[in-house]
Amino acid sequence: MPTIKNRRKRIKLGIRSKIEGTSVRPRLSVFKSNTAIYAQVIDDSKGQTLTATSSKEMELKGVNLGVSKEVGKKIAEKAMAAGIKQIVFDRNGYLYHGNVKALADGAREGGLNF
Repeated sequence: MPTIKNRRKRIKLGIRSKIEGTSVRPRLSVFKSNTAIYAQVIDDSKGQTLTATSSKEMELKGVNLGVSKEVGKKIAEKAMAAGIKQIVFDRNGYLYHGNVKALADGAREGGLNF
């Protein structure tokens, strides 16, 4: 019987085989833990993180929809400042639901297209 971690790893590898961040359209990767949510914009062709933010960096407590949306807006603000408007969204094996969806919606409100 597969565990949750193994299931997420299998899904994550399937997603990563289909999407890749380039310098024109970098990848927005999401990671969530019990205490925080993290987002980073990655250029896979160079193997470089262009910008990143988290709820810990913003000094927000807990992980809920409001916090996730604020992190999405902040990553969009940082990406726009770096000249990035188009991205590829990497949900990192998580369901596109709840906090992951809230972060994506916040990034869209901040001006990112994906």
